[in-house]
Amino acid sequence: MPSSTLLTPRQAAEKLGMSYPALKHWILAGRIKTVKTPGGHHRIPVEALEEFLPAAQAHPGPGRISGRNQLRGTLAEVTIEGMLAKVVLSVGGQRVTAIITADAARELALKPGDEAVALIKATEVMIGRP
Repeated sequence: MPSSTLLTPRQAAEKLGMSYPALKHWILAGRIKTVKTPGGHHRIPVEALEEFLPAAQAHPGPGRISGRNQLRGTLAEVTIEGMLAKVVLSVGGQRVTAIITADAARELALKPGDEAVALIKATEVMIGRP
């Protein structure tokens, strides 16, 4: 293999905009090429990331992540008050509300009318009847 900059899995995950555990899964599944150090640690050549970078950079916001419960919609409301922000995402005629930090809302430059993604991580789902 030609001389290349090698990244730790954490560095590679950060560059791809994904979680460290998701990248480790890719490594163990053989989805991304690595080299091993004499101590048996994985290192990822920068070139091995290239095929994944366009997709990671094509979506602003969360980038590539391992979570499957993603709802894409339009921001209906963004209200910042004190240290918190109420963010309402309109998804297919339904509304998803999240309370996040005001800093996060400002950092993401959230404003009504923008496209956004709600990422849902839950161990339980409750179903009710209207």
